[in-house]
Amino acid sequence: MPDPNGFLRYDRRLPARRPVPVRIMDWREVYPQAGEELIREQATRCMDCGIPFCHDGCPLGNRIPDWNDLVRTGNWDAAVESLHATNNFPEFTGRLCPAPCEAACVLGLGGQQPVTIKQVEVEIADAAVARGGLRPRPVPAPTGRSVAVVGSGPAGLAAAQQLARAGHNVTVYERDDALGGLLRYGIPDFKLEKRHIDRRLAQLSAEGVRFRTGVNVGVDVTAEELRAEHDAVLLACGALQGRDTPETPGRALRGVHQAMAHLVAANRAVAAAAAGQPSVAAAGDGRQPPAVLPDGTPIDAAGKHVVIIGGGDTAADCLGVAHRQGAAGVHQLDLYPEPPAGRDAARDPWPTWPWILRNYPAHEEGGERVFAVAVQEFVDDGTGQVTAVRIAEVTVEKREGRRTVTVLPGSERELPADLVLLAIGFDGTEEQPLLAQLGVVRNGRGAVDARPNWQTDVDGVFVAGDMHRGASLIVWAIAEGRAAAAAIHAYLGGVGELPAPVDPAQQPLAAR
Repeated sequence: MPDPNGFLRYDRRLPARRPVPVRIMDWREVYPQAGEELIREQATRCMDCGIPFCHDGCPLGNRIPDWNDLVRTGNWDAAVESLHATNNFPEFTGRLCPAPCEAACVLGLGGQQPVTIKQVEVEIADAAVARGGLRPRPVPAPTGRSVAVVGSGPAGLAAAQQLARAGHNVTVYERDDALGGLLRYGIPDFKLEKRHIDRRLAQLSAEGVRFRTGVNVGVDVTAEELRAEHDAVLLACGALQGRDTPETPGRALRGVHQAMAHLVAANRAVAAAAAGQPSVAAAGDGRQPPAVLPDGTPIDAAGKHVVIIGGGDTAADCLGVAHRQGAAGVHQLDLYPEPPAGRDAARDPWPTWPWILRNYPAHEEGGERVFAVAVQEFVDDGTGQVTAVRIAEVTVEKREGRRTVTVLPGSERELPADLVLLAIGFDGTEEQPLLAQLGVVRNGRGAVDARPNWQTDVDGVFVAGDMHRGASLIVWAIAEGRAAAAAIHAYLGGVGELPAPVDPAQQPLAAR
């Protein structure tokens, strides 16, 4: 039985982050491993309430009170089993998920600080490695059925593991040179060191999943060839179509880029340096070599005044990268006013996800956040290179789903900018030859619709993750990958049922 007084005896505590002056000089993760005493103390704060709303906050249906109590009593092996029963990759979610489960913790209803669910999760995941590694699960007798998974992000990998463990032959196709999707090249190492991905990929490979990298399906392999080789196809290509602002004067200037281009280039430079490639040896000042685009265009922040447009996770990632690259200064711009420090119950009642000011580790490393402003122009230095951004204060109103932005007269000013990064969201999955060859179309949001059985309008072709939902959280990607795998297993006539935590129409907790 859990300790009913744990939350009264212990305050919410997280492990101290690595010191800012130290961590911005490398790309290692911001958080060190927490001590066992701290994690057991924090797990003790979970009181296993009668109706654990944390289950509803998490689309995976993680058994949070169960593994909290197992950690409290020191039963780490059982905690590892309980956590993996619903989540294929807790080492990813424990580091990257913004934790809607914590927003739904019952302690939040009573004015207390929620349980550190995310931190307990990542410590259990790390304990799995420390206590014997990520052992492959024995695969049952092969079914003789074959599945192609297009895309190696969390949705594709979760589906691949579930299907392989059910006995199906699974091949994952990835157009990049390395596996992991956005986990590999879109998420900086200071949030997720890539050894975690490699360790999990080794487990999947040992369980029989085959990987083909550098294969752009629809170009290198046609849809017809793919369908001839496999009994079912799962599309898990993500939502990488970056939202743009082509109407803003000066958008075509050199130095104005999509945020994801900056993150990918930086991650490639870090990966190359880690691999010891001589062409990217460490710079003389000890920092990483400059990041460049595939065509050689510089996109490194070193010595530059950087302006990041956007207020979400991607913008914060760019901020942390700019610090580590040695930016001269950084401004992060947000169209909306500064959020409140705490939940506004009238707007976002518990247990929904609240609109509050979120300070990421990158924000304590430097830079200036500017709220309620919009870019009016990217300013040319006379040679076609951006030299500043002209901004103005704005108000934003939403009526009947439409957004109206009003500029405050006389509020215009300029910020120096040698590098501008657009982190203003995504417009769904990219248009690509594979979709046309399959006969699959994107909807008005740029995503691909799924029928209740996770199939697209094309029989035998399934979709999951951001490609179906639009840009979302890693827990939703894994949940959809698991659910799509269950549907594919049933489609192939597999014995028994696989777990399906969500359906295609399911949405996060929201006030109606």
